[in-house]
Amino acid sequence: MTQAPWRAAMISPDEDFDGAPLLRKEFRLEEGHGAVARATLRATAYGVYEALISGVPVGEDVLSPGWSSYEWRLRYRSYDVTALVGPSTVLGVELGNGWYRGRLAWHGMSNLYGSELGFFGQLDIEFADGHVQSVASDTTWQAGPSATTVNDLYDGQTIDARRVQAGWAEPGFDAGAWAGTHTVEFDGDRLAEPVGPPVVRAGVVRPVEIFASPTGRTLVDFGQNLVGWLRFRIQGGEGHPITVRHAEVLEDGELGVRPLRSAEATDTFVLSGGEDFFEPTKTFHGFRYAEITGWPGTLTEDSLEAVVVHSALERTGTFECSNELVNQLHRNIVWGLRGNFLDLPTDCPQRDERLGWTGDIAVFAPTAAFLYDVRGFLQDWLLDLAAEQKAADGLVPITVPDALKYCPQPPEFPAPESSALWSEASVWVPWALWEAYGDLTVLKNQYESMTSHTRRVEGLLSDTGLWDQGFQFGDWLDPDADPDKPWDAKADTGVVATVCLFRTASITADTARLLGHQDDAEYFEQLAARVQASFLEHYVATDGTIRSDCTTVYALAIAFDILPSAEHRDFAGERLAELVRKNDYRVSTGFAGTPFITGALTDTGHSEDAYRLLLEQGCPSWLYPVTMGATTVWERWDSMLPDGTINPGEMTSFNHYALGAVADWLHKGIGGISPLAPGYSRVRIAPVPGEGIDWATTSLKTPHGTVRVEWRLDDGALTLEVTVPDGVEADVELPGGEYFSVRGGTHRFTSSAALAVSSGV
Repeated sequence: MTQAPWRAAMISPDEDFDGAPLLRKEFRLEEGHGAVARATLRATAYGVYEALISGVPVGEDVLSPGWSSYEWRLRYRSYDVTALVGPSTVLGVELGNGWYRGRLAWHGMSNLYGSELGFFGQLDIEFADGHVQSVASDTTWQAGPSATTVNDLYDGQTIDARRVQAGWAEPGFDAGAWAGTHTVEFDGDRLAEPVGPPVVRAGVVRPVEIFASPTGRTLVDFGQNLVGWLRFRIQGGEGHPITVRHAEVLEDGELGVRPLRSAEATDTFVLSGGEDFFEPTKTFHGFRYAEITGWPGTLTEDSLEAVVVHSALERTGTFECSNELVNQLHRNIVWGLRGNFLDLPTDCPQRDERLGWTGDIAVFAPTAAFLYDVRGFLQDWLLDLAAEQKAADGLVPITVPDALKYCPQPPEFPAPESSALWSEASVWVPWALWEAYGDLTVLKNQYESMTSHTRRVEGLLSDTGLWDQGFQFGDWLDPDADPDKPWDAKADTGVVATVCLFRTASITADTARLLGHQDDAEYFEQLAARVQASFLEHYVATDGTIRSDCTTVYALAIAFDILPSAEHRDFAGERLAELVRKNDYRVSTGFAGTPFITGALTDTGHSEDAYRLLLEQGCPSWLYPVTMGATTVWERWDSMLPDGTINPGEMTSFNHYALGAVADWLHKGIGGISPLAPGYSRVRIAPVPGEGIDWATTSLKTPHGTVRVEWRLDDGALTLEVTVPDGVEADVELPGGEYFSVRGGTHRFTSSAALAVSSGV
């Protein structure tokens, strides 16, 4: 069926009905056109919606249409509802505040995008003779109250089962007492088909323990820090409330809610007196523990379940090794991605923030693109980034969508401007997708965004040719910084920013050349050369020392290949390894340096130091949170202190994926899989064994098929098995320096030099 033209209007209920109204439209099929051949519903909303046809949900998605840059892009979803329409049919819609009207950010503000909820939808029914009947949202629709009396993404949802109107979305329901609807302003040019997948119920987790806290409160431990909500069936006295509070951790045996800041993360359920089913789908929480008050009767592990909610993504990459702590770290990284990839890549899913911070995804994109197929997910978010950027004269905001532009900032806060690594998401994320999937579409779509950002930053350079002025996040959350001064890093902010710009200009030049923009390619190559020359002149001493002489600056200089000679690179590698050893293999890097330090060590011949850095268990380290029972990656290395108390910093999350970007090295360095050509049409297989891990298995479902690498050390000898898809060429590099080129099939190799190489002998 050719898509029918839009006839719909954005409608809003005449009464707000506690911010969760129901909308309904009952109609009959037109006669004389034969059987229904196809029926398609297209729907979107100001707020979030759940659509039903005659009482049956039209899809598996929840929290649709999600959060986009509503000012320029309001996504709609399409549903095949052919099997649901009948002679008499009801199109029903539940609305909620969602991101459009609910609280956003930590300023306590709501209604950032508008004050009225709305629904925009159209059901097109094609009959056997080709006739199309369209049922569109208009003022003939009716509005009524739902059982939800409170709904907010941060604060939670209240459902009063006494208010349930059975059959409200089915034919024959008496809606005589319902209110009307009216149209609200809406620019149809903003309508956009989603590029990414919907948010769905992705699984369930059962409780592992129910126990009493020291103060006698009932706590449920689900054994996994997850994102979603609880659901259950229950029967109890009419009007009796059950309250559920959520948190990620316990402190002193009680629910640790301080990291939530102002987010209440509380759901309340009021019983009807009969059997009730509760599922609060107009909110979500980041939690491992739930505190339950008012449960009638005995609460058992079979009484309830946690529903895991995130965008529908296909798992593509796996990793496992002989070290169970590293395996748990990898599982934590996967769960951190799942919790924060809920319609857009957020920093955290639990407190009064949950924003699409650009810096986090800038460094995590390669890891994400290995673990899951995030092509559509991130391309959709990048379209919002480009829209926000274009409206801000080329400035890439620090969060996308940019809710912060509507929030008051302290007078001493600097005016918004491009920020290294954060604004770099406009260039680094598209490039990561290109490398992972080999599809030029993302580079074509984002080219204007990429070049606009790079040119803007060029205009911010000082007379020295360095990006050394203005506010920078820098090596955010350096573990040596004061808990309340996360920006106070060892790494010089100008060094970090300038080397980031060098990488950005180089990628932009490569992108221009790929797309046939030769003049742009030469321009950005020259910019990269100028930035490199300024970096070397002002930041690299004659002996090779880089200003601020800390691990992050050497890691970035090596990883971004800004050093011009083998001598410079060798010195940087030796100095990096020396600093890592001097710090007893405790992590000394923040957001900027952490994703790249193990790779920089390995690439300069210091794989033993990379392994020891990875395997260190003291705080700060990647494995310290694992030894403390973490099931996701923390925002701070010491979000929980060794004594079991929560970090005193005002900003503390137990589900932040950024520091989990080390998984990129687990996959490429230990696992040994990296692309030699975009989309893995040609693959490099080069696992680097090291002390503390005896075997590793890694796999990746590429656009060309699955690549699998398994290696094992036995008495110093390496056995390597490689599976390559048909039509793909793989360059295999053994630790002793032997090279092989193989094509599709499974191949085995052995090397007696593995242990000597990994030990630096």
